[in-house]
Amino acid sequence: MEIKHRENAHKGSFYVEENNTVLAELSYSFAGADKLILDQTNVSAKLKAKNIGNSLVEAAVNYSKAKNIRIVPLCPFAKDLIENTPEFREVLIKKDLQ
Repeated sequence: MEIKHRENAHKGSFYVEENNTVLAELSYSFAGADKLILDQTNVSAKLKAKNIGNSLVEAAVNYSKAKNIRIVPLCPFAKDLIENTPEFREVLIKKDLQ
């Protein structure tokens, strides 16, 4: 499935859609120019067993790395995945690891 990305000045999301219906989404907001707050992950029942949530978080991590910004994961799912995936941890704000 293709992960899409949309963004405006202060918010955005990584998402999957089918027939113009969003089936999975990880929303975020910016906190200044150097912090990305991951707000919430939602995945429809239709996609639950396909690890789409993991793919959305990975897209956010890759975006963060490309933009050289750090992540503050308020979403419990994203926080758990990032903290437990060694190659993702580098994008966390250091205080989030304490």
